Amino acid sequence: MTKERITMTPRGYEKLLETLHFLKTTKREEISENMGRAIADGDLRESAAYDEARMQQSENEARISELESQLERSVIIEEDSSGGAGLGATVTVKDARGKEHKFELVGTYEVDVLNGKISDASPIGKALAGRKAGEKVAVQLPKGTAEFEILAVEYM
Repeated sequence: MTKERITMTPRGYEKLLETLHFLKTTKREEISENMGRAIADGDLRESAAYDEARMQQSENEARISELESQLERSVIIEEDSSGGAGLGATVTVKDARGKEHKFELVGTYEVDVLNGKISDASPIGKALAGRKAGEKVAVQLPKGTAEFEILAVEYM
C-alpha cells in the first residue's frame, strides 16, 4: 500500500474511526454468527451460506485493513486561521448566472458530491483554497471556465 499522507478534517477522521469500530465489532460479530449457522447446517463443501459468509468476512477484513492504513497516514488539518477557505470550510459562492452554491472543502477520502462535499484537490477546491469572501475566482472545468464570487467562508 502507498504511504502517501492523507489530509482530512477532524470530522472525517472521526467518521473513519466510527466506521472502523463498527466493522471490527458489530460487523465481525454478524459475520461470525452467519458462519456459525452455516457450519451448524452441515456439509460445508456445498454450503452457499458458508461461502457467502466467508466472502463477507474477506471483504470486511480487507476494508478494515484499508481504513487502518488511511488512519495511519492521516494528517488532520485544522481551521485556516487566516480566514481563507481551507479544509473543513463551507464556502458559499455565486456563479455567473447569480445562482448560489455551497461547497464544503474536504479531503479526498471524505468527498460526497451529492451533499456538497468536494475535494480540496478538485479544480473548484484548488481555486477556492485560501480565498476569502468578496474575492472572485475562475475555474477551468471540463465544460469550460466557470466564474464564482465568494460570498462567505465559514467553519462549522
